[in-house]
Amino acid sequence: MKTILITTSSFGKADPRPLDQLRDAGFDVQLNPFGRKLTESEVLNLVEQHHPTGMIAGVEPLTQKVLTAANQLKAISRCGIGLESVDCATAKELGIKITNTPDGPTLAVAELTVGMMLTLLRKIHFSDAAIRHGQWVRPMGSLLHGKTVGIVGCGRIGAAVAVRLKAFGCRMIGCDVIQKESDHIQMMNADQVFAESDIISLHMPGGKSNYHFMDGRRINSMKKGAVLINTARGDLVDEKALGAALQSGHLSGAALDTFESEPYEGPLSALENVLLTAHIGSYAAEARVMMEAQAVENLLKALA
Repeated sequence: MKTILITTSSFGKADPRPLDQLRDAGFDVQLNPFGRKLTESEVLNLVEQHHPTGMIAGVEPLTQKVLTAANQLKAISRCGIGLESVDCATAKELGIKITNTPDGPTLAVAELTVGMMLTLLRKIHFSDAAIRHGQWVRPMGSLLHGKTVGIVGCGRIGAAVAVRLKAFGCRMIGCDVIQKESDHIQMMNADQVFAESDIISLHMPGGKSNYHFMDGRRINSMKKGAVLINTARGDLVDEKALGAALQSGHLSGAALDTFESEPYEGPLSALENVLLTAHIGSYAAEARVMMEAQAVENLLKALA
């Protein structure tokens, strides 16, 4: 019996039907045994143990070493959008087909992004923590209405964020290396976006070309008192430089859903003006069901 290896961390939790579909198609299904993002060595061990014909992947590193060891692998179905964790050049050389699910995460990540903005601006997380510690304090926040929001990466998710922010009366400006026009976003160069924005929201791919895109220089080019939101990729942000800007007061807050190393255990967790979530961007039941169903459909088509 041929094997499908599922390396994403929680496949089938919201709805078991995609798993049933694979089994009904005659495949042995092997799940991620750790329930978290896998390391390269962990993926390699699973590949060498199960010799999969197909994989449904998350954001774990599918490197040249892993793909070369997967000598029976015919297709990788990415459950999500970005492909920077996959060595696509090696996959092409080996004849491994690659697909993704670009539509499923869009609304979930967009809604989380707006929720993070509201939480930071109104200091909801701070007030909640204070009450749980027996303190009745009323922190003064600010409105999302009227803010200038800089959207860096204006594809599906960036555009969906802009649509939702329109209802709040925000001014949306943005930059993108590919997208030059947008219905709801005033496109301009990156320097203008960072200089004018009250909130910067990242919606771009990670990987080598964008490693530490938000370095000390770019963080310091943001308006004093601005807020940074990252629901894209952890390697986009230099976490040390971000921590320094938050401690100095140059930035008033930040919200991060992704980190360079996950699970995150770094010094940002000690700062009250940082909102941290455990890579839950697409982790809404409706989004997961859509993504997983599409990932299975893509894989079965590729293997057929």
